[in-house]
Amino acid sequence: MAKESGLSRVVHEAVEAVSIPVLATIVGMIVGTVFILIAGKSPIQAYTAFAQAVAGSPRAFGETLVSTIPLIFTGLAVSLAFRSGLFNIGVEGQYLVAQIAAVVVGYAVKMPEGLSPGLAGLFHVTLALLAGTAAGAFWASIAGLLKAFRGVHEVINSIMLNYVALFLGSWLLNAYLKGSSGQGSSQPVQATAALTQGLIEGSRLHTGLWIALVAAFVVWIILWKTPSGYEIRAVGLSPGAAEYAGISVGRNIVLAMALSGALSGLAGAVQTLGVNRRFFETTAFVGYGFDGIAVALVGRNHPLGVILAALLFGALERGGPQMQAAAGVPKAVIYIVQGTVIFFVAAEGIWRFLRNRKVKTEVKTA
Repeated sequence: MAKESGLSRVVHEAVEAVSIPVLATIVGMIVGTVFILIAGKSPIQAYTAFAQAVAGSPRAFGETLVSTIPLIFTGLAVSLAFRSGLFNIGVEGQYLVAQIAAVVVGYAVKMPEGLSPGLAGLFHVTLALLAGTAAGAFWASIAGLLKAFRGVHEVINSIMLNYVALFLGSWLLNAYLKGSSGQGSSQPVQATAALTQGLIEGSRLHTGLWIALVAAFVVWIILWKTPSGYEIRAVGLSPGAAEYAGISVGRNIVLAMALSGALSGLAGAVQTLGVNRRFFETTAFVGYGFDGIAVALVGRNHPLGVILAALLFGALERGGPQMQAAAGVPKAVIYIVQGTVIFFVAAEGIWRFLRNRKVKTEVKTA
């Protein structure tokens, strides 16, 4: 019976994590239809173009998944921090420093001679992924330490660290890492450090997809099946109560930020080794970190919900330009759909808060 109750609880959590985002997505599409009509365009033509771009062929679906992979990682990173009561808005910077670390290891580290190609590739990819993960965890830990021991709000210091990472990456590229092509990029990583592409023929879909799905499962295990995960969630629900129960609030803040940064680092490393194969000079943030905030909100901070929300946002990213090109729909309509989905997911949380508050008031007056 205990196992059945545990299983039913897991199923209930999964259904709750999926149902509201799905309904919000449907409402978002309806609102998008209204604005398409206001723009004088055909919703049928627009959504047909969208469907063709997202899943009209195996290659199109593969490219949609390519856009989804980094959003799974960054959504998990933000949601894990949310669970601990922290707002990790520094995912973008953690993503950037991880890209640099993965490129350095992927380009500069040489595998010992005599290893078979398969074994050399396994070792090199793993080493580059670990380097990116460690870089992201280290960068996020700075914000966690400042929060835990100096009381500096994580939103402020993580935003500042984003810009430190941006300009640090630009300086390192121009001073030490610049490639010979003169295109504002680093040297490419070695073939042994690149993730395998072509999981779907004709697309760039790479083995980072499996890493992302495993990462989501591991996050679920950590948060709901380990003592450390329980402590992280307890600190997020009530730091005072957690401290009264003997849980170290400071230690769990640092741990949560480090784990969140590790996921952000995986996002950067996987994207670099799987798609870019080098580090490109940027004058602005790539956006995956900030999109991860929306993915976490729509996914209700649950790993399963994050995967589905990342797929939604990946599809919108992939299909939006095609709607604009084939049907003449303004790209702003895509942002309206995204905003509507986020609004209705947030509105459900607001409604629940007000309902619980009303129940508490009635209990007190009874």
